[in-house]
Amino acid sequence: MILRPQQLACRALRTFSTTARSQAHVSHIGREPIKYPTNVTLTPSPTSISITGPLGATSVPLKPYMRIEFPEEQTMSVIVEDAEVKEQRQMWGTTRTLIANAIMGMTTGFSVPLFLVGVGYRVALEEDPRGTADGGNGKRLNMKLGYSHSVFVPVPACINIEVPSPTKIVLGCTDKHLLGLFAAKVRSHRKPEPYKGKGIFIGNEQIRIKSVKKK
Repeated sequence: MILRPQQLACRALRTFSTTARSQAHVSHIGREPIKYPTNVTLTPSPTSISITGPLGATSVPLKPYMRIEFPEEQTMSVIVEDAEVKEQRQMWGTTRTLIANAIMGMTTGFSVPLFLVGVGYRVALEEDPRGTADGGNGKRLNMKLGYSHSVFVPVPACINIEVPSPTKIVLGCTDKHLLGLFAAKVRSHRKPEPYKGKGIFIGNEQIRIKSVKKK
């Protein structure tokens, strides 16, 4: 293949570009600073960082190669010793996200709606006969999901729950991870199926409807 002079010039510019990346391995998420409101208090230590807000207090563990800095007022950053090390680079962004989620959880909290889609599907919030013996908050979900029996799901103590309508559940929690685990547990009792589109949907979850194979 014969290259034209313009193509040769472009290749030369690319090869000898002065804009080479000085930092080849940088976590784009981890390097972003976190801004937090005035009603949140952050207390770092060598092994963890404590977050205290209007909704409570929590802590996020820190690896030995991490440190917390406050470059500006109401702003914090997560720093690692060597971003070229794969483990440090991976945990950099993960830890930054966990801290940001903890700050949001202690200020506004997290919530997610669940929808029951199907003929005869209903849910009701009732008192749990076992009370708080198993670590629950004394409530349970009574769901009718097309089975010959009702499905009972105890509500953990860390979960705030509302049932505004017979086909809608609203879950709230200060911990995003625990909220997702409980939402997945409720969904597992009747996962959305792709032929009739029935099941328990989390938030804006959508599925692709399949056509029935006819002989």
